[in-house]
Amino acid sequence: MELTESYTLPVPQWRTWEALNDTTILQASIPGCDAIEADGENAYAVSLSVSVGPVKARFKGRLELTGINAPHAYTIVFEGQGGAAGFGKGSAQVTLEPEDTEATKLTYTAHAQIGGKLAQIGSRLVDGAARKIAGEFFKRFSAQVTGEVVDGEAALAAGDNADDADEADDDEVEKSRVEGEEEAGESAHTGKGSKSWKAWISKF
Repeated sequence: MELTESYTLPVPQWRTWEALNDTTILQASIPGCDAIEADGENAYAVSLSVSVGPVKARFKGRLELTGINAPHAYTIVFEGQGGAAGFGKGSAQVTLEPEDTEATKLTYTAHAQIGGKLAQIGSRLVDGAARKIAGEFFKRFSAQVTGEVVDGEAALAAGDNADDADEADDDEVEKSRVEGEEEAGESAHTGKGSKSWKAWISKF
């Protein structure tokens, strides 16, 4: 399988390079990534959950960065095992080019081999899933480096705010109801809103 894509990121080249080497940003950007930790010099242990068509599995693997030419390029060599789901291994050449002082063009070409159930579901489905995962990665990555909120997070935040507003409205309704009952009880007890019992007795 071979996959080539280019993306323009709205941040300077050095900022893009630093983010590509930041495990916290990478973990937040890689779809299904459970953990990414340093595993030697320029190497990382990775754990992630992947769904490709009917095949769903948790992969554990290793990434190693080679041919490092900061802040212009490096090659990622990767391999992972997903049990009965199969395995994947290969490499990806990543290059960064400044488009201007505030934007960077990232291009990568990935070559991969897969085996097991993944290899049995068809190259078209695998390629489509790989492109979808890559697209989601760069959407999240761009949001991370620019400090923006991705659509899903924005929707979640909006939902939380709506829930808070609903709870506040419910509290106000309940407060009004309780106050109304208290006022009614006080009126019944003191005679507020009606003639006092002394005035009623004075008629006789």
